[in-house]
Amino acid sequence: MSQENLLSSIKGLAATGASIAQTRLELLSLDVQIARSKFIKLLIMIVCALFFLFFGLVMLALLIVIYSWEADRMMALSLLTAAFLIIGLILALLITQSLRTMPKLFEASIAELAKDREALSK
Repeated sequence: MSQENLLSSIKGLAATGASIAQTRLELLSLDVQIARSKFIKLLIMIVCALFFLFFGLVMLALLIVIYSWEADRMMALSLLTAAFLIIGLILALLITQSLRTMPKLFEASIAELAKDREALSK
């Protein structure tokens, strides 16, 4: 009779472990789906923003150069080139800073697994 209780207890423990593993995998899957969705939306917005900003800057540069064609076209081109390079460097620095401070992927899943490990070790 005690062996049956032991087997029943082991089966219950295995079922509980499988249930915990399934829940954690579902949470991990949900984290992946959310991260992928956010990444795709962000990527589309970045590409569109860059597209329109690029053409806006090209049109602004042409407007400035054509406006100052007779007076100082070389000065206008030099200032525009310097401004574009400085803005590009500043944006590159901001991008690298935001990539460094980006939150961990699967942070919620990792926290839940740590809680499970603590609960099982007690």
